[in-house]
Amino acid sequence: MFSVLTHFLTLSLYFSDNTLTPPCMMEKIQHSEVEVKGLKLHVAEIGSGSKAVVFLHGFPEIWYTWRHQMIAVANAGYRAIAFDFRGYGLSEQPAEPEKETMFDLVHEIVGLLDALSISKAFLVGKDFGAIPGHLTTAVHPERVAGIITLGIPFMLPGPSAVESHLLLPKGFYITRWREPGRAEADFGRFPVKSVIRNIYILFSRSEVPIAADDQEIMDLFDPSTALPPWFSEEDLATYASLYEKSGFKYALQVPYRSINVDAGLSDVKVTIPSLLIMGEKDYVFKFPGMEDYIRSGAVKNFVPDLEIVYIPEGSHFVHEQMPEKVNQFIIEFLDKQNI
Repeated sequence: MFSVLTHFLTLSLYFSDNTLTPPCMMEKIQHSEVEVKGLKLHVAEIGSGSKAVVFLHGFPEIWYTWRHQMIAVANAGYRAIAFDFRGYGLSEQPAEPEKETMFDLVHEIVGLLDALSISKAFLVGKDFGAIPGHLTTAVHPERVAGIITLGIPFMLPGPSAVESHLLLPKGFYITRWREPGRAEADFGRFPVKSVIRNIYILFSRSEVPIAADDQEIMDLFDPSTALPPWFSEEDLATYASLYEKSGFKYALQVPYRSINVDAGLSDVKVTIPSLLIMGEKDYVFKFPGMEDYIRSGAVKNFVPDLEIVYIPEGSHFVHEQMPEKVNQFIIEFLDKQNI
């Protein structure tokens, strides 16, 4: 199964990568199943360096979202690892996904490090992947050499995580997707590929996705809108093929329907070296209070050793939109750290 997948992904990267990464590099990414906490996870890996970098995806993504970064850090001498979270892509589903929270992903990250015999690693998280990344760093600092997040600063899951949502109209996409059954009905009107296309285009914009009272989130999409130039039909087909396998059940639970579950932590600080990469056209910047939280430096009350870099034209998918720039920031940060 993985050999066929690798061939398909090689062709996809060749046709889509605006940096024209050689297909031979994509072929070197190894795919395997690794059992963690009783579930088989799909793990992609490249590079043989002694220092490991573990990439944590967001939604609507899977391991493939990190293709450009994996190859770049491997070329820089690191061991690059990206995996599908439980319930996503080719990884197995937990028995009771409706009971899962962000902390299940924390246990999964640590369990994966154990299964791969990695004592300490760098973590790179995008979108909601930043949250279990920060939690892992806070709870298990001895396992993390440094953390990089894209688009999402430090925040804890819990009631406070959804307080700002109340300041947005009730058609806010997270509010809608937190309602049991609503997103399922909305998504169910379309093929999986169309759902991924719609979300990718909506999330690539600088406006927060908000539906009117008589609309669902999928209704915000204009079928005549083209994919972003840095995201090809082949990329879309890759994402769609993996979500056709996993569905959206787990993705709606984690992060959206469990984001308000209290982490049970107090006075949390991330004290290890950290980097936040923010695209200034990322719609997350327009969440109430978000831009001030980042630009004022208030986030450094929780992450004191934090460096923040801004990419003026960067979108929510800045790592795919401008991979060379993001790769440069990542590698410069990694090279500065001792492990």
